[in-house]
Amino acid sequence: MKLLKKIIHPSIKNFDLNIYDRRAARAIIRRDNEILLLYTKHYDDYSFPGGGVDENEEILEGLKRELKEEIGAHSYRLVSELGCIEEYRPYTYDGYECMHMLSYYFECELTGPLQTPELEDYEVKNGMVSKWIDLKEAIAHNEHILKNRPKSMGYSVERETFILKMLLEGEKPS
Repeated sequence: MKLLKKIIHPSIKNFDLNIYDRRAARAIIRRDNEILLLYTKHYDDYSFPGGGVDENEEILEGLKRELKEEIGAHSYRLVSELGCIEEYRPYTYDGYECMHMLSYYFECELTGPLQTPELEDYEVKNGMVSKWIDLKEAIAHNEHILKNRPKSMGYSVERETFILKMLLEGEKPS
């Protein structure tokens, strides 16, 4: 899949670290001039539905599971592959110092109604809800968050805003 962007957190000075590798699958779902995103109250940001792919899971299997869990999508059609974003960021769990994340983005179309999501406890606690929103409104909101985010906030909003802007500019996969 085409590499769209590489993001290296400013604190990562070299790669002589114990690195945790993670893959994620994320969906781009549009309806007219709106896009279906996840709003997380705790972070006050918008992100694409999807998330981590389990170790022995194929990317598209992970996408299917995540869409069912996060937005209640039991029926959708894969339209195209958009591309991948590669990230290196601090990760201080289980002896690791850095996370290497590959996020794969897919354009999808809903082919059935959304049902009740099956959110994980931390997602419910963080106030995660799916929302149809105007693309420009989502970009403006996330850009405001990027300018004013506390130092403790993660960098996923940077990744998601990059993709939102790319969609607004009309770039299509090659």
